[in-house]
Amino acid sequence: MHSPSSQLLRALRISLSGVSNSASLRTSTSRFPRASPCLAMGSAFSIRTTHRNNSSYSRPSRLVSRSHTHKPTSTDRGPESDEDTTTDFGALDVLGGAPAPAAAIDATLDTGFDLSNGQRVRNGDALLLVGGEAFLWRPWKAIKGAENDRAAKAAMVNAKGQFEVPEEVWGLLSVVWPRPDIMILGLGQNTMPLSPETKRHINALGIRVEVQDTRNAAGQFNLLATERGVSEVAAAMIPSGWKGRS
Repeated sequence: MHSPSSQLLRALRISLSGVSNSASLRTSTSRFPRASPCLAMGSAFSIRTTHRNNSSYSRPSRLVSRSHTHKPTSTDRGPESDEDTTTDFGALDVLGGAPAPAAAIDATLDTGFDLSNGQRVRNGDALLLVGGEAFLWRPWKAIKGAENDRAAKAAMVNAKGQFEVPEEVWGLLSVVWPRPDIMILGLGQNTMPLSPETKRHINALGIRVEVQDTRNAAGQFNLLATERGVSEVAAAMIPSGWKGRS
C-alpha cells in the first residue's frame, strides 16, 4: 500500500480537529460520527482512525442462562379447552372412502386364498384376478411332458432359476378389454425373475408386470386396486406354499 499524500494528511487533520471541537458531535446519539468527504475515500488509515476515536457504540447485553431463570412453581396451564384436540387417524386415511375391490385378497394360505367376497381357493390352485373377477388359474397344466402336477409345478422354473410358462397361460389377458395397465405376479414363498420369453409375452399385451412373493403381492394388489381401480390392476397369484424347484 502506498503512503498517504501530504494533501490527504492535511485534509485529515482539518477533519479530525473539526470533530473534536464540535460539541454537537460529542453529544450525538448516533452510533458512528458522520464521515467527511475525505474519510469516504476508503483508505486504510482513515478506517483505523475512525474506529480508534469512536467510543460511543453500545455493548451487547449479557445473556442469562436458562438454568438461572426462575422455574415455575405450579403445573397449572389455565382453564381446560372446550375444543376437541384428539387426532382421529382414521380420518387421515385418504383411501378410507374408496370402495374396496369386490375380489380383494383377505388371506394367503400355503394351499390357497380367502377372498373378501367369501370365495375360497384351496387344493393348491392358483388365482387370477382380472377386472374385479376371480378365476382359478393352473399354469402348470400347460407344461408338456410332466408326469404329475408336482413335477409340472417344479417345471415352471427353468434351469436358470427363472419363472417360465407357455404363452397360452396368459390367454385370458388377451381377450379382456380394457386391458389392465399392470399385473402383480405372486410367486409363492420366494421372488424370482421372469424369463425373457414370459416377460415378452406379457409386455406384448401392453401390460407391465411386477414380481413379488405372494404375501407381499396380495397386499400390493389390494392397495393398487383400491387406489386405481380393478380395471387397471390385475394379479396372478400362486399359493404361498409353492417354493419352485425343491
